[in-house]
Amino acid sequence: MLNTLNAISPIDGRYRDEVASMASFFSEAALLRYRLKIEIEYLIALSREPGVSELPEFDDATQKNLRELYASFSEDDAAEIKQIEATTRHDVKAVEYFLKDRLGRISIAINSEWIHFALTSEDVNNLSYSLMWQEAIQQVYLPELQMVTETLRQLAHQAADTALLALTHGQPATPTTLGKEITVFVARLVRQTASLKSHRLMGKLAGASGTWGAHQVAYPNVNWPAFTEKFVAGLGLDVNLIVTQIESHDSLAESFHNLIRINNILIDLCQDMWLYISREIFQQKAKPGEVGSSTMPHKINPIQFENAEGNLKLANAYLDFLAQKLPVSRWQRDLTDSTILRNQGMPLAHSLLALKNILKGLERVSVNHSKLEDELTKHWEVLAEAIQTVLRKNGHPNPYEALKELTRGQTINAESIRNFVLSLELPDVEKETLLKLSPENYTGLAGKIARGELH
Repeated sequence: MLNTLNAISPIDGRYRDEVASMASFFSEAALLRYRLKIEIEYLIALSREPGVSELPEFDDATQKNLRELYASFSEDDAAEIKQIEATTRHDVKAVEYFLKDRLGRISIAINSEWIHFALTSEDVNNLSYSLMWQEAIQQVYLPELQMVTETLRQLAHQAADTALLALTHGQPATPTTLGKEITVFVARLVRQTASLKSHRLMGKLAGASGTWGAHQVAYPNVNWPAFTEKFVAGLGLDVNLIVTQIESHDSLAESFHNLIRINNILIDLCQDMWLYISREIFQQKAKPGEVGSSTMPHKINPIQFENAEGNLKLANAYLDFLAQKLPVSRWQRDLTDSTILRNQGMPLAHSLLALKNILKGLERVSVNHSKLEDELTKHWEVLAEAIQTVLRKNGHPNPYEALKELTRGQTINAESIRNFVLSLELPDVEKETLLKLSPENYTGLAGKIARGELH
């Protein structure tokens, strides 16, 4: 049992409870289970290959018994493999010896040398690592990301028509709505989520140098590329038939880059939420017993968004390194990818932790309508864009310059805008339109954007 107080990494210590679901995919025991699965599924596939006549096809009962070995894989099983590895000093070979021993225990009458037949360790490892990443994304990460997206969508709908003073370059600008601004994040996340969902990782099973050399010597009449394609597809991966000893990791890098893009969107969100809270656009709900500062009792810090931002940036540092390093290997292979791939769960765990904190942060904020109204009331100068645009439409000379003289560096209110509009030589219908404008209703199609009504 891991003592979280003594863990080196906060992921396995302070934040263990938040990311414990990742252990099922990225722990040492999980890696051993995935390796065992690949060895067993490969053995079953070999038995089904008509050209491998010396290995009869397993009946349904035998296949079930074999699959049960990885389906019911336990910590005791993992510990046994690690004991074997202490002697072999080779992790994949230890899995092979473990499986050979287990076949004897469950009385499967085959020559155990069919286990790991013509394979290199990387055939097992690349498939294991790709499955670990793919299944963790599908089963843990994406559902949490979807919760964040849907929570943002609900907030956007609720605030679809809530006018917000926009700030471009930090200065008052054309108003928008709070819901529309949140919708921008929703749309970005939806697009990148679709890309992540549709992305396919690749796998190889081509032997020690990517030539199926041993396979071909043993069974020259078997179509090994076709066998490989069918086997890898059966695992839910796309096949890479043109490889060295290792799968090139390009598809993993693509997935890492996709996650970086998602994390960058979420960093943008966290920073905007932090600023909205600082600006008092959002208020945070106080929680009984919670302390915001060790010396300032009044404070409610936006710690969830800060924690999320930090974890997202840390995740991206991992992901960027993985994406740059893994596709590069000396000649047919070197071992630099081996220790690095063991860490691929870290950035996903940090990303998951960030999502959980974003959800907590969103759950405790509420819109401060009085602050929104107060800001808008103080900035009638933002109507200058609309007025000068109507003047352009009606052929007024130098409309931009006229509004610049009226508003730039000046204190503008409802009365000064009204007096200016009344002084203009415009058709009455145009004047009426401009006189009805206010910072609260000058939001264009923002409400429709937030409600998804543009089409």
